[in-house]
Amino acid sequence: MKVIETLDELRAQIQDWKTAGLKVGFVPTMGNLHAGHISLVDFAKQSADKVVVSVFVNPMQFGPSEDLDKYPRTFEQDVEKLSAAETDVLFFPSVALMYPKGMSQTRVCVPEHLTGLLEGATRPGHFDGVTTVVTKLFNMVQPDVAVFGQKDYQQLQVIKSMVEDLAMPITIITAPIGRDVDGLALSSRNQYLSAAQRQVAPKLFVVLNDLALALKSGNSNVAALEATAIQQLLAEGFDAVDYVSVVDAQHLMALTETQIQQKLAQKQPCLVILAVARLGNSRLLDNILIN
Repeated sequence: MKVIETLDELRAQIQDWKTAGLKVGFVPTMGNLHAGHISLVDFAKQSADKVVVSVFVNPMQFGPSEDLDKYPRTFEQDVEKLSAAETDVLFFPSVALMYPKGMSQTRVCVPEHLTGLLEGATRPGHFDGVTTVVTKLFNMVQPDVAVFGQKDYQQLQVIKSMVEDLAMPITIITAPIGRDVDGLALSSRNQYLSAAQRQVAPKLFVVLNDLALALKSGNSNVAALEATAIQQLLAEGFDAVDYVSVVDAQHLMALTETQIQQKLAQKQPCLVILAVARLGNSRLLDNILIN
């Protein structure tokens, strides 16, 4: 595996591959890698001849109440994991390379109907930081395909919308949520859970599954189902619940009972249950697609 830190070297490598007719896959990350990230690399390898993984802790997507300095940097371990996964290039840009003008630069903003709710409501400006850095990385790597995980579902839909709206010649591939044996979604945040909290954490997936089963059985009273799920999570030992929301799988819009019933009659994925629950200082995200 080659570690590249400059744009000139990266572009030279990409040009060599493209001249040879090779398809380039890309997986953007912020490092602190776990098995879920490596599964994204595996997905990219299935769809491309060469795979680039970026590790960049993006300051633009951190809010004023979020501690950028405390975000784990585990570069040496990340290199070992990516090398073992047979990644072709690890792109490790500096903040100076990504933002030579500082934060006061051109930004990419996706419409508020996708970014002003759920995660966007609790983390103002977060998605502008995500779309800006992903656009820059896309321009640098020039991939044919890029892989994003389903776990950060709202981010996935924001990226898909941006790629479509800006006519970017990139295919976005969705990798399913990687889970531990007890159902807990793999996340860098899991390492901060105490032993007692780790016992509670898998209940998030259990409660979401119960909600999904209720929907599939014909219960379309979404407000009541969401309220029940929140009560169950608090009863199971979660400290707080930011949201449990049943929304349209593509547009993330809230739906009426009639719309829910109509969508459940479809055969394609049409609804998604999104949730964030807190244990101590850890925010745990999870989601389930319906149908």
